[in-house]
Amino acid sequence: MNDRTNGAVPKTGAEEPPVRGSSAEEPPPRLPSVHVSADNQRDPEASRARPGPRVVSLVPSLSEAVAVTAPGVLVGATDWCSHPGGLEVVRVRGTKNPDVARIVALGPDLVLANEEENREADLAALREAGLRVLVTRIRSLEEGFAELRRVLTQGCGLPVPGWLVRAEAEWAAVRAEFAGVRAVVPVWRRPWMVLGRDTFAGALLAELGVRNVYAAHAERYPRVPIGELAAEGRADVVVLPDEPYRFTGRDGPEAFPAVPAALVSGRHLTWYGPSLEEAPRNIAGALRAALR
Repeated sequence: MNDRTNGAVPKTGAEEPPVRGSSAEEPPPRLPSVHVSADNQRDPEASRARPGPRVVSLVPSLSEAVAVTAPGVLVGATDWCSHPGGLEVVRVRGTKNPDVARIVALGPDLVLANEEENREADLAALREAGLRVLVTRIRSLEEGFAELRRVLTQGCGLPVPGWLVRAEAEWAAVRAEFAGVRAVVPVWRRPWMVLGRDTFAGALLAELGVRNVYAAHAERYPRVPIGELAAEGRADVVVLPDEPYRFTGRDGPEAFPAVPAALVSGRHLTWYGPSLEEAPRNIAGALRAALR
């Protein structure tokens, strides 16, 4: 869900929370970048040394997936692409305001995007410049795994990585440990916004048996008054991720005095990539701690 996340960031709009890099949030973190000049951006020797195509990713989750699978293939990524740690590639601004000219100058063989993370106008500009753009759609765990395979094997020409096989096995072994547990899942504050229908994060929680109270809402990220969210009897637990809004032990739980709070890693709840291997254990552990 994030422009601080990754995984799936909602499009801008009335029903959706602010995104990374918007005026409502702090600036992106300072991340390693590689300087590219007109002389070296398409260096033939460097291109021959690379173990695959030149890829620019506009999605944090996919940047991590490509970089972990085949170091050297990723040549450009957004300022929000924070994983893997120490990633040194050309930075091309944010997911909602990419530097189209800089991306074109990099001459990538493929640009990775997502229907929620990125704006169609930017993707159209990249296509008009002659670049190949692969757009993913991920709103369920099954779609996540399928799209990761498509990106890595069909898009990048890489073999299926071990982390993806292990992640699929981890989730295949998941049991509905929290069957019947009702949850509200805020993703933003001021105003309060929660997971509604048809979201990747909601799908992961459902795999564990958690029932999102707003899963049937008409909107995907509805605004809901805190009085309704925190009402006694509304939910058995409030799930507070640290992305896209950075909920903490001091910022979030106090608004739900009658409901236990599960502080979860936003990367594990909303990113689709190598983090999926650890996600079921991480999310389940946070829920157990809150409900014990």
